[in-house]
Amino acid sequence: MKFEEIGIGSQLTEHLKKHKIEQPTQIQEKGIPIFLSGKDFIARSDTGSGKTLCFALPILEKIEANRGVQSLIIVPTRELAKQICLEFQKFSHFKNVRAIAIYGGTSMGAQINALGRADIVVGTPGRLLDLLERRALNLSKVNVVVLDEADRMLDMGFIRDIEDILKATPPSRQTMFFSATVPEEIMRLGRKFLRNPVSVSIVAEQKRLLEQAYYTLPRHEKISYLVHSLKKEDVKMALVFCKMKHFTRTLARALHEQGIKATSLNGNMSQSQRERSIQDFKDGRFSVLVATDVAARGLHIDNLTHVYNFELPMDLDSYTHRVGRTARAGNEGKAISLVSEDEYNMLQRIVGLYRDKMKRLEKEEFAKLQVNLKQSGGSGGGRPSFGGNRRFGNRRDNADHRSSRDGRGRSNDRGDDRASRFAKYNS
Repeated sequence: MKFEEIGIGSQLTEHLKKHKIEQPTQIQEKGIPIFLSGKDFIARSDTGSGKTLCFALPILEKIEANRGVQSLIIVPTRELAKQICLEFQKFSHFKNVRAIAIYGGTSMGAQINALGRADIVVGTPGRLLDLLERRALNLSKVNVVVLDEADRMLDMGFIRDIEDILKATPPSRQTMFFSATVPEEIMRLGRKFLRNPVSVSIVAEQKRLLEQAYYTLPRHEKISYLVHSLKKEDVKMALVFCKMKHFTRTLARALHEQGIKATSLNGNMSQSQRERSIQDFKDGRFSVLVATDVAARGLHIDNLTHVYNFELPMDLDSYTHRVGRTARAGNEGKAISLVSEDEYNMLQRIVGLYRDKMKRLEKEEFAKLQVNLKQSGGSGGGRPSFGGNRRFGNRRDNADHRSSRDGRGRSNDRGDDRASRFAKYNS
């Protein structure tokens, strides 16, 4: 099937061909006609299935320039906001519409100035709500709202922010949720804000090219075996997940000392440092990026060959999002987990979910390394320490930063209802 057959016009189709995009993916084939019909919908779609163009193309088909903010895309992280904004900019030249990215950690004044000329806004919940409270963002003309990675935003404690933002848009808007998983909380939000939504469920074809495996080993052997595996495998680009943000730097340094080009990504880094780490990784200066779950959310890297779970996540949805970073767009990929005894309960749940797709591999002979973990807060044997303030220990791993008060007498961090969500990630 061609894009013309599902309602995309000739001008936009020509732009797609210039970027060697000629056939829609499954989610685009099913979702674009629903979008163009004006119906609300909830789409369950795996990472890498082409969902960005599923909503970007019909928005560009329908939008008219210089009529204020007409389309709002809400995303969990600044990296995803920037990526989606670039996709709009790539294909919007023929209509002269302007898309801008709104997120925390950067100048609010510059974003306020840009809003005066914006037709499409892609933003994280905290910064969007800040701008609404300052009356710097006018959503009265919005006719399309998209929640991308909706399940991640709920996991990060953004549900109240999202509800407040949706209430600021016209009731007549068209609303779409895109989510890799559809838990009950997503359905409840849909019942509240969507009108007779159509449900679409797509499991991306490239998932068949994902090889999942795990090794069982003592925790103190994990770093040594990770080094062994990275050197044994044909690793071109690998994303390594661990729980604690202070440990990402420790682990990256340990890998670097073993001759592996590794860098880290965590919420303690400034925005410029985060962007530099990501760009250096994409440019091939490093072959391994060590990150926490929250820091890596919304991070899309082409040609990622491997995902390593140095530590298993706390829930199944996080595992699904982690392994979805590889085997994208028809490419092959491997997801390898290093599992110690204290993680067996979580492993059992993952194996139960993926059944015969998750293979246990026998541990090979490997060199036992002497690794110094004390310089960045780690403790002996590869186990990071758990000291320090944990209540909001990963707040800066969140998508954006809020001002000290939200203007309605509530703490900026929504402490009472977010602390429990953040605590489980320990990042």
